Amino acid sequence: MAPASLLVIADDDERILNEKRRHRDRPRDVQAVPSAAISDLSRALFLDSYLPSAVAEEVLASNERSFEERLAATKMIVSIDEPVPTVLGILTLGLQPRVYLPGAYVQFLRIAGTNLSDPIVDESIIEGTIGDILRRLDDKLVSHRRTAVDLTSASLEQRTSDYPLAALQQLVRNAIMHRSYEATNAPVRITWYDDRIEISSPGGPFGVVTSDNFGHPGVSDYRNPNLAEALKVLGFVQRFGVGIATARRELEKNGNPPPEFTVAPTYILVTVRRA
Repeated sequence: MAPASLLVIADDDERILNEKRRHRDRPRDVQAVPSAAISDLSRALFLDSYLPSAVAEEVLASNERSFEERLAATKMIVSIDEPVPTVLGILTLGLQPRVYLPGAYVQFLRIAGTNLSDPIVDESIIEGTIGDILRRLDDKLVSHRRTAVDLTSASLEQRTSDYPLAALQQLVRNAIMHRSYEATNAPVRITWYDDRIEISSPGGPFGVVTSDNFGHPGVSDYRNPNLAEALKVLGFVQRFGVGIATARRELEKNGNPPPEFTVAPTYILVTVRRA
């Protein structure tokens, strides 16, 4: 019979192994960022902005949970017993997200021409919490769109844009929401040429989505399901699974060609051509 001390060690090893398995079963976006601490999350952003959007006012008023319990309930930390920020917590509330997730930013290029070697007129690294990134990207998209005014072909002036804002927003938000934050330091890249916009997202198709059915109506899966829910709380997503369909519709209404998708094992590239 094995000594009691060896049985205790075996039990501890089994417990640690089961804990590791449990963590691996979680979606990547709620797995721990081991080197981070609760102090790396913005308390003010969570209590003043995120939580009131996520939980009804009357529920908050009657809720006596601690700060840590609320972070755990919203999956910003692993648990009360393991108060370590998750990937979701760092992306949504992190004071310096790139310290722990180096690829959590967007590289934006506006090129005067149709080739990458042509002159760059705007080059930006857009970083911060995911809410900050999406708000700054909205500003970029608005500032670079161009609208033509037709005063001659109808009794009322007609305005047409080179790209519909709603379509670009859907495609950019999809790229950020569905990208892989694991085993890569690559950012989402938005390269705006004179004749097209290219949006590149790290990570290939996920789950039931394949290179063959990518973009088909009703076919969707979530590499980062909790991040998707957080973006809905923040107001950047209204309905799940309709981003590409909405982009297609808005592009068609505006006179743009349909979006073109290149689906590779390690990235997805969408190309939107000018109207």
